[in-house]
Amino acid sequence: MNLDSGPTASKKTSMRIIVIAVVVILVVAALAAYSLEKGGSSASSSSSAASSSAQTSSSGLSGGPFNTPGNLLITDQLNNRVIELNPVTNQIVWSFGSNNGTLCNPGPGSIIGPNDAERLAGGLTLISGTGNPSGIQGVTACMDNRVIIVNQQGTITWQYGQAGVNGSGPDLLNVPVFAVQLPNGNTLITDQGNNRVIEVNSTKQIVWSYGPSSGPGALKNPNSAELLPNGDVLIADQNNNRVIEVDQTGAIVWQYSQGLQTASFASRLPNNDTLIADAGHSRIVEVNPAGQVVSQYFTNDTANSNATPYPSNAVRLADGDTSIADTLNDRVLIVNSANQTVYQYGMTNVGGNGQGELNWPYSCYVIGDYTGQTVPQGVSSASTGAAVADVSIPNGTGASSTSGLNFSPDSITVVIGVNNTVMWTNDDAVLHTVTSSSVPAGAQSFNDASLSPGYTFIVTFTVPGTYQYHCSIHSWMRGTVVVKA
Repeated sequence: MNLDSGPTASKKTSMRIIVIAVVVILVVAALAAYSLEKGGSSASSSSSAASSSAQTSSSGLSGGPFNTPGNLLITDQLNNRVIELNPVTNQIVWSFGSNNGTLCNPGPGSIIGPNDAERLAGGLTLISGTGNPSGIQGVTACMDNRVIIVNQQGTITWQYGQAGVNGSGPDLLNVPVFAVQLPNGNTLITDQGNNRVIEVNSTKQIVWSYGPSSGPGALKNPNSAELLPNGDVLIADQNNNRVIEVDQTGAIVWQYSQGLQTASFASRLPNNDTLIADAGHSRIVEVNPAGQVVSQYFTNDTANSNATPYPSNAVRLADGDTSIADTLNDRVLIVNSANQTVYQYGMTNVGGNGQGELNWPYSCYVIGDYTGQTVPQGVSSASTGAAVADVSIPNGTGASSTSGLNFSPDSITVVIGVNNTVMWTNDDAVLHTVTSSSVPAGAQSFNDASLSPGYTFIVTFTVPGTYQYHCSIHSWMRGTVVVKA
């Protein structure tokens, strides 16, 4: 099912016309009162109404004013907005967009049908302006076709794509559904209508792309793409009903498709399992590298649920819980490892834009928790929820073996669950590699064969032992990582 997009024969809308019959069950039971802002301005933030410091609830959730770790960042698709929510008070502490699904006004201060939003360093927010499809009562079909970065005040500080214009040429997109900022500062965009994933730098040049026009690698409405620590890209190939991992040459090195229907999101967990939003089966499923199902959770098993809620996004949190955007149930959930709901925002199967209401929420992330996700540039928290250990390649290292320069530090010790993600940064002016020489039994080798100046390479170590590595271009450069349990 393609909730958000899909090219059609109509160039005027560039979206697949989707008609979804949703049986709405009015909930008569009283719900807990919420103290919320109604998003009506282009961007708003409220820290005066929230505590001046982080808060913690009895269920272990935490939150506070704008950009407090533990707050939830939610894309509220059919309300044309992104909100940041304090889950302790259920108060919206920041919003961007109109909270009005009848508008078609892509441009400064607005976003249409956002499918994904990510919090970057410095309180910036990366938003995918997907657009809204036809056939939904009370919602205006409208293109957006932008990926933007906005600051707390709602000012657009960077943009790729043109508002309301679709295409595949320079600075053009066709139904962008997902975007992440890479550790090197570039942006990885899932350009669904063009059946491609592209990496764009700050000057809007495409520096890498994947999207064969034919053959086994051809994509069909891809819905997400994450950069993995080994440099590969994990793609939820939605309408091909599969998840694939491709390397930088475009070769498929892993895939999973067994029993999937509409694979809308995928992330690689620290234990090397893959978490998948299997939207067509209303479930979140975790599979191991061998393709065996480790766990699953169905979002249509709760009272008043839509029969086919199509959960579009799910991420594992550092504490083991899972955050879920249960799209056609108009809610976001946090469930624990026992599949018990520990938090819900939004009225089950009742869409709206009033207090405590959402309308097709498409993604939900916990601010400060990048477990299984691509870690943005300048963020100190690793995908495991642990700290990042930094290794630099200093300027001048590659000039001569007599320079006395090497990986800095050339030997580090990390602890699993504490700081077991290592990030190498090429601060030199020439090309380097980070190539494993030897690894412990059961561990994977690693290699960035082309680490350009200013770029980074990230590896998360999950097997204890001693790892030796080198630069294959400059033979005098050698390093060691000792990993402790």
